[in-house]
Amino acid sequence: VQLQASGGGLVQAGGSLRLSCVASGITFSIYHMNWYRQVTGKQRELVAIITEGRSTNYSDSVKGRFTISRDNAKNTAYLQMNSLKPEDTAIYYCNPRRVGDGFWGQGTLVTVSS
Repeated sequence: VQLQASGGGLVQAGGSLRLSCVASGITFSIYHMNWYRQVTGKQRELVAIITEGRSTNYSDSVKGRFTISRDNAKNTAYLQMNSLKPEDTAIYYCNPRRVGDGFWGQGTLVTVSS
């Protein structure tokens, strides 16, 4: 299984970024896709979920600013991040998950300057 997360970078507060996660080696369409983020020294935080049926859920800290989506034909999950804040600075990880199964990639760094 390989997960390739991309789209991170340096952006000013109020700006936008779109993260992508391409998965290979799994039947992508049957997995829930999660986006997590982690700041050094802190626990990994669940940011957004999209189920195989495309239901979505968000943490309170990003609700209304972030949008998760998926394209099963491209084995890709996305996280559109708008109105970014300095506290959104973290490494973002995608995480395909189903009961008894889950995978992690290397993450992509998002840095939001004030």
